[in-house]
Amino acid sequence: MNRPLLVTDCDEVLLHMASHFGAWLDEAHGIDFALDRHDTFNAMTRRADGSTVPAEEAWPLLDAFFQTEMHRQTPVPHAIEALGEIAEHADIVVLTNIGEHCRPHRMAHLESLGIRHRVLCNSGGKGRPVVRLIEELRPGATVFVDDLAVHHESVAKHAPDVWRLHLVAEPRMAPHIPAAPHAHARIDDWVSAKTWVLDRLAARAAA
Repeated sequence: MNRPLLVTDCDEVLLHMASHFGAWLDEAHGIDFALDRHDTFNAMTRRADGSTVPAEEAWPLLDAFFQTEMHRQTPVPHAIEALGEIAEHADIVVLTNIGEHCRPHRMAHLESLGIRHRVLCNSGGKGRPVVRLIEELRPGATVFVDDLAVHHESVAKHAPDVWRLHLVAEPRMAPHIPAAPHAHARIDDWVSAKTWVLDRLAARAAA
C-alpha cells in the first residue's frame, strides 16, 4: 500500500493572507478590507467614497498581490511543525487556487519558510484535482484541508472517501465563518488539526 496523502490549501491554512492583503490594499490603494467576512470581493471598499470595489477591479488587485507581495505572507502558527510531523507518515501536496504564473513565487516563498512540498495551482473547485492526485499516487488514505466550504463540497462530490477538514487560520475571520457542511470536522489551529489528520490517515490506511 502506498503512503497516505495530505492535500492542503495554502492561504489561511498554511500562510496568513487576508491580513497582509488588507494591509497592502490600505497602503498602496486606499482600500479597506473587512476581515469579518469570507468574501474577498464584497469586503473591499474605497475609503474615498465608501464604494465597493467591483469584481473586475478586485481580481487584478488579488493577482498583483500574489505576483509582487507574497513575501509579506507569514506562516500560520504551528503549521510548519505540523507539516514536518505529518510528512514523516504521508506525502503532502499544496493545492492552491492561484494562477499558474504565480506558482514560482509561491514555491519560492514556501521553500524560504521551510515548506518544501509539491505545489499545484488550480482554478475552480478542487474535487477533480484531488481525484487526479489519488489516481496518480494511489494513497492508502487521503485527507483534504481547506478554509473554503465550496472546496469541501467539491471534494465530497468527486472524492467522497477523502477525509475533509475545514480550517480557517485567521482569528479575525474564523468566528464569522460557519463550519463547512461537507467537511468532516472544523478545527482552526494546527496543534489540534495535526492530531486529527494523523489519526485519520492512520485509521484509513490500517483499514
